[in-house]
Amino acid sequence: MKASTENRNERIWATIRDIPEGFVASYGQIAEIAGIPRGARQVGYALRHLPQGSKVPWYRVIQASGNIAFAPGSDAFKEQSKRLKREGVAIRSGRIDMKKYRWQPDLDELLWKPTAAWDDE
Repeated sequence: MKASTENRNERIWATIRDIPEGFVASYGQIAEIAGIPRGARQVGYALRHLPQGSKVPWYRVIQASGNIAFAPGSDAFKEQSKRLKREGVAIRSGRIDMKKYRWQPDLDELLWKPTAAWDDE
């Protein structure tokens, strides 16, 4: 992986680590917060390249529509649903209510919250 790609992935992973338990964020939202405007596909790429055993809560990232991106019934869909339900996120027909569960960090949180990027993976 190129250095610029690694840096971008690290920013994306750090942003995802900041999503609190019980909340979700869209691919586009993560890209925007990570400083990659219109970079939703980059977020998907970064998630596909997570190191084995990573602590990044990948399952908290969903489509802007509230849908889980994996095919319904697939192992990945089942795993993501299970993890989100364990955190108290309600899923109905593969969809999450973004009005209720969408992570909406305020400016102070974005500027002053210690980032999880320094945590060990």
